[in-house]
Amino acid sequence: MVTVLARDGMLPLAEPFAGERVTKSLQEAGVSVRLGAEAASVNRDDDGTVRVMLTDGEQVEADELLVAIGRTPNTQDIGLDRIGLKPGAWLTVDDTLRVVGEDGALVGDGWLYAAGDVNHRVLLTHQGKYQARAVGDVIVARAKGEAVEDGRWGRHVAAADERAVPQVVFTDPEVASVGLTAAAAEATGLRIRVVDYDLAAVAGSALHAEGYQGHARMVVDEDRKVIVGFTLVGPDVAELLHAATIAVVGEVPLDRLWHAVPAFPTVSEVWLRLLEAYGR
Repeated sequence: MVTVLARDGMLPLAEPFAGERVTKSLQEAGVSVRLGAEAASVNRDDDGTVRVMLTDGEQVEADELLVAIGRTPNTQDIGLDRIGLKPGAWLTVDDTLRVVGEDGALVGDGWLYAAGDVNHRVLLTHQGKYQARAVGDVIVARAKGEAVEDGRWGRHVAAADERAVPQVVFTDPEVASVGLTAAAAEATGLRIRVVDYDLAAVAGSALHAEGYQGHARMVVDEDRKVIVGFTLVGPDVAELLHAATIAVVGEVPLDRLWHAVPAFPTVSEVWLRLLEAYGR
């Protein structure tokens, strides 16, 4: 039997329903999920048995142990100490990805840039490539003395890191999301409205699988009437993420989406039902 010790909960940065549905699926598959469990010590006996002692005094036994506790930056031996930075630390950057020190000032005269996981903005491969494009453009612009577009969604800033990160968690069911969760949007001070829809009610879900279960959530900035977050949970929902990313990144007004979304096929029907739930 597999036991999952989820100290911070299941998918804590996603919408709550995402973690709840993944947890339920794991439990239905026979997995023991311990939410909030924290290990105090781990030992392996002479016979190979792994014993995990939890902080509440309970002990979990297993044949093998897989640990997922995050990542550390590979900045130990690249000379950061010579420019006043700490070796082995994450590199903090501004929106044009120039490295800044603990005081918030640019390192040196702004010659040092950091793209990818090392700056700890978004630890995803495609975001590293996105940042590399932005870095290349801004370095060339500054070298040529050209104007730097560092405003909202400017071509020389990594704006998507903050506002529109598309990602898929390939669990069963899949979790696909882009932009902000409802909680994250509220934390930024936005006045939002949350629209939820049961994906099992979409006609195409019955064609995809008998007994299909899924959920969609749209987070709307009520002042600008644009979508700032979109989350889907269900089998193969990653296929719906591209359209959601365009809507969030492009800040497409909801009234324009009404005209852009046809009633069918199924991908568009999800959007239609959400827009109907929101109302004109």
